[in-house]
Amino acid sequence: MLLRLPTSVSEARECLAEGAIPVGGATLVWAVWQRDGFPEQAVSLRKVPEATAIGAGVLGGAVLLHQVDDRVPEVLRKAAKGVGTGSVRRTATVGGNIAGSSLRDLLPAAIVLDAWAEVLTADGVAEVDLSELEAKAPVLLALRWREPVKGAYAKVADPGGGEVPTIAAAAVDTEGVLRVAVREGYELSRGSLGAEGGGVEELFAGALAGVSEGGRELLREQVAGVRGG
Repeated sequence: MLLRLPTSVSEARECLAEGAIPVGGATLVWAVWQRDGFPEQAVSLRKVPEATAIGAGVLGGAVLLHQVDDRVPEVLRKAAKGVGTGSVRRTATVGGNIAGSSLRDLLPAAIVLDAWAEVLTADGVAEVDLSELEAKAPVLLALRWREPVKGAYAKVADPGGGEVPTIAAAAVDTEGVLRVAVREGYELSRGSLGAEGGGVEELFAGALAGVSEGGRELLREQVAGVRGG
């Protein structure tokens, strides 16, 4: 397998156009390749500046999870810190977690930040919302967001012995809008409340109706944290 390491967006586009398979830390695909065979060529964005940016409302898709630091909101830092083991975080990338994983631990944090994505295709760079990112799993060049006033994130293992921990995230933006997200199993629920207020219980009667009582309690704790009580 030939691993291509472009140093610009235009070079990366050429790689994709020539059939190179996108890869970050390969933590999610290595076992599959060993079983089914390796592609002729792969492409990593780790030398593309736009894909390795951190801070000022941006987090590059090729950033390793252990590199996510206080240049980004706390809700994203906690999400990255909670993924796997230290060795996984030193290899896995932001893009691989959000666009390539079925668990997507960083996605609830991105949702409550009202983030959007810059994605790379053979035709160029495009901005897409997170729902399109979830549905199509394109090559993530970078996440972008507007800074929140405050955010909170928690990941708690299922006391019943389930394999997928529950995640709850919340953030308030500069206009007072509260956004929340809960992942239970592989299901992700989200909702928002306007600046005029309202309680999270309203969301449990609507957008978050399918969230379990355990997930609701975890989310209540995060909302209390961002709303100050």
